[in-house]
Amino acid sequence: MSRDTLVSFEGVVKTFGSFVAVQKLDFEIKKGEFLAIMGSSGCGKTTTLRMLAGLEAPTEGVIRLSGKPINDLPTWSRDTPMVWQSLALFPFLNVRENVEFALKMRGVGKAERRKRAEQWLDRMQITEFAERNISQLSGGQRQRVALARSLVVEPEILLLDEPLSALDAALKVRMQSVLKNLQRETGITFVYVTHSQSEAFSMADRVVIMSRGVIEQIGTPQEIYRTPRTRFVADFLGSSNLFSGKVRAGGQGQVLETPTGQFVLYGQVAAVGEAATLTVLDTKTHLSVEKPAGAVNVVPVRVIGEEFVGATATLYLETAQGQEIRVQKGHDEIADLPTDIGQSLYAWWNPQDGHLVAEA
Repeated sequence: MSRDTLVSFEGVVKTFGSFVAVQKLDFEIKKGEFLAIMGSSGCGKTTTLRMLAGLEAPTEGVIRLSGKPINDLPTWSRDTPMVWQSLALFPFLNVRENVEFALKMRGVGKAERRKRAEQWLDRMQITEFAERNISQLSGGQRQRVALARSLVVEPEILLLDEPLSALDAALKVRMQSVLKNLQRETGITFVYVTHSQSEAFSMADRVVIMSRGVIEQIGTPQEIYRTPRTRFVADFLGSSNLFSGKVRAGGQGQVLETPTGQFVLYGQVAAVGEAATLTVLDTKTHLSVEKPAGAVNVVPVRVIGEEFVGATATLYLETAQGQEIRVQKGHDEIADLPTDIGQSLYAWWNPQDGHLVAEA
């Protein structure tokens, strides 16, 4: 365990009867980082967070906090406060009393806890709501109260269980900025569980992607986005076009033979005859009316749909074999292309923009 490690999971397993929720987790959380754990429902991300919080006990393995085993340490002795999806604010207390609550439970005197609570109310820009009941607050205001209540105790680590899931899209974006700025300013380690790629990738220093209780990949958002380690990760992110086939030797690089065609890859190392999947980011996939001269990875397609989100356009295309391909560009990049439904085009990409992952 390195000196900058705050939390370590060492061979951690969690079962519920015959169901294995988490399988042999081995990873570290660094001091002062923003770590996001993401995956679809049932992947084990919330169970992992609950074990760190002390709400579930590992069936096997050890969880360490600052180098010390905490498997048998009760929740209230761990200094691992959690911001819940439901926020779990006390409706019978006003805003200030909610923020003071954890300090009161720790025996902090009235004057000191009032002072510290007011500092956090000011920091979260909710001082004017100090005397209000929780029922009188908006969703975003409640989020700020929940954060202030957890951070007023100045923990080493803060756990967040999908805290933005109930907010509308615009408010989510604003709260993402609040959370990231708070984490940077305080230096507190944040462990954030979410099923949302946009939340994880916009805030986290590193992302853990889980599936069926197993970690599929850990890395920076850029690493995971550009170089997914497994087909599951590439498929889960939904930002790449996928082509499955077998690797063959060929020319300057390798060739992947697929039902859609033969595709050249540069800088890839895979065993000849191995089953593999080529991933090509939808932003690196290009379109043209005529077959581009000199291009080696070209697929004839027809337009089956178009979607606009802000300044970005996504074209949905289909190959002759029935495979869907997506191309995402700025409006100006496709302005001159005919994009009516049924229009024939050519999709293509450069060999260096393909990334090969194991088929399993």
